[in-house]
Amino acid sequence: MENSIATLTGCSIGFFINLNMAEASAPAVPSTELLEWPKKDKRRILHAVYRVGDLDRTIKFYTECFGMKVLRKRDIPEEKYSNAFLGFGPEESQFVVELTYNYGVDKYDIGTGFGHFAIATPDVYKLVEEIKVKGGTVTREPGPVKGGSSVIAFVKDPDGYLFEILQRESTPEPLCQVMLRVGDLERSIKFYEKALGMQVVKKVDRPEQKYSIAMMGYAPEHETVVLELTYNYGVTEYTKGNAYAQVAISTDDVYKSAEVVNLAIQELGGKITRQPGPIPGLNTKITSFLDPDGWKTVLVDNQDFLKELESAK
Repeated sequence: MENSIATLTGCSIGFFINLNMAEASAPAVPSTELLEWPKKDKRRILHAVYRVGDLDRTIKFYTECFGMKVLRKRDIPEEKYSNAFLGFGPEESQFVVELTYNYGVDKYDIGTGFGHFAIATPDVYKLVEEIKVKGGTVTREPGPVKGGSSVIAFVKDPDGYLFEILQRESTPEPLCQVMLRVGDLERSIKFYEKALGMQVVKKVDRPEQKYSIAMMGYAPEHETVVLELTYNYGVTEYTKGNAYAQVAISTDDVYKSAEVVNLAIQELGGKITRQPGPIPGLNTKITSFLDPDGWKTVLVDNQDFLKELESAK
């Protein structure tokens, strides 16, 4: 039933990945060059993958209510799934969402760990009113955040995924956040810095509301998409459900990047779920892993990804 779990990078993988593969062997003494690699690598968060119960319904909601565009769509009947990529700009330069529909599955468990996606807009009030007119569900009316001046709202899509609507005068990346809850914020920060070369672009502690957040990314939060890692005081574990899958990130060298990830895993926890190498039948090189909280990331070869997009046109 879950054949499309293998659509890790927007590619069709016709079999389940063996999650028990032997982990890559890290060098006995990590070289300075290897540890510095993520900072030199050309990386970008490409897309987030998650499952929906009715692909056409979700496409209609995202295009009519959010103003997204369908960038590509395909049906793989032999694997019993369909997927679609949607966003506000081309995949070659902007973060997008990959929606996956598994034949006959109309509902998924989002779990307690996944938080929300975020969309930036010049006028939150106007966008929310348009969403209401089109039948969208608003779970938080537009207004300033508690204790601050930033204007936000929250909207729920047909499958129950939350979208935070953020007020920004302008942004090159309207689809701008993926929020995930973690059990140890400092550990997660170290992991994403070391394994993926991300930087903390913003950090906030709200003791009165008993949570802390760290925005992790490759550029300032107003310029690109970021991962918003949230720690709720005293909560160390969350359920993952089976709805949200992973994010994909580009790299110039899947093999070298996997070595660095393995070093971070040895120190901070996590697990390699797919050794680096080409996908059979497609030749796009990828590797995948879980962070210390079990959130999955897929690293995708930059040039292979661009070739994949070109062949899809």
